[in-house]
Amino acid sequence: MFRVVIAGGGVAALEATLALRALAEERVSIELIAPERDFVYRPLAVAEPFRVGEARRFPLAPLVDAAGGRLLRGRVASVDLGARVIVTDEGEQRPYDALLVALGARPDEAIPGALTFTGPQSSEALKAVLDDVLAGKVRRLAFVVPTGVTWPLPLYELALLTASFAVDHCTGDEEIVVVTPEDSPLALFGEQASEVIADLLETRGIDLRLRTTSGSFEDGELRVAPGGSIQADRVIALPRLEGPGIEGLPADRHGFLPVDERCRIRSEVDVFAAGDATNFPLKQGGIAAQQADTAAEGIAALAGAPVKPEPFRPVLRGLLLTGMAERYLRSEPGATRSTVDTEALWWPPAKIVGRYLAPFLATKLGLSESEPAALGDLRGTRPPTRGSSPQGPAAR
Repeated sequence: MFRVVIAGGGVAALEATLALRALAEERVSIELIAPERDFVYRPLAVAEPFRVGEARRFPLAPLVDAAGGRLLRGRVASVDLGARVIVTDEGEQRPYDALLVALGARPDEAIPGALTFTGPQSSEALKAVLDDVLAGKVRRLAFVVPTGVTWPLPLYELALLTASFAVDHCTGDEEIVVVTPEDSPLALFGEQASEVIADLLETRGIDLRLRTTSGSFEDGELRVAPGGSIQADRVIALPRLEGPGIEGLPADRHGFLPVDERCRIRSEVDVFAAGDATNFPLKQGGIAAQQADTAAEGIAALAGAPVKPEPFRPVLRGLLLTGMAERYLRSEPGATRSTVDTEALWWPPAKIVGRYLAPFLATKLGLSESEPAALGDLRGTRPPTRGSSPQGPAAR
């Protein structure tokens, strides 16, 4: 049997497991190697401090088993490409016929002195800031997108949710400013989305500083260029990311793995990578899932499945939490227009859009598979039954 090893236990790893089982059926054995005990659905972490949502946790082993794989708890230390072996930090060797590296990235502080929001682990610290807002100790907050951050949507969510929190609690005259090096808010989604986000910020009374690079935060001043500094009582910033840098695999100076349009690592025909670990600049769950699907097609073909691998063609989808009506955002490279709507543009209407993973997790997230599937570009694209071939735009 064709042995597939997947390094990682996050979105890309689970999406690839589900895709491989659908595409290659019983031609493959799938082993995931990950140190985590839980799969954390991280995008809702921004809602936790405001008590309007939570980052959901699921035991990883039964999820992997239900997806058609087997979990080995451990941490990948190195890869021997010649011997086709992964070595764990405990020295265990796991042979493979095809390898998918989906280890994610490591968050690092980008703005010294700021609260770096990295997900669920930052929830309590942000709750403390909100408590200070309620107590009147914090009047001016700055939300910062550092240079080098390619997925700024959570920062806009935090600013909008904070503004709604202040209104709901009648706290008075707080000032909120978003500081970003972008030319327009959420510019990666295109002009239409930027206009909608700018209107939202203005309606909530949030100041917007575009084309601004932030430095350190100290003594109530956020140093910026151009313009000197911005006065603030607290600064909340997104982290910069560093790649996993696995011994035995090529990597750039930040530890990210170089992949081609088939999500293969350089010239290795049997080694793939997906998600934040790759050198693809945009780090986002939906993109990770699309890369995992591309890699799964390549691996299934190697295993002898009747699959024609297609190159990775990213479609960007984002669900923006605003404190009121959500905004669904969609764009793709080369398109002249983006789509923005308060109605769902995909199904299930999840924060992470994975062709296989989203329906798989739908019931665990409280979404109903009985809802009509006539929502935008995921029409008719639920995972196929075994033996069928996935079709439709959701595959990318």
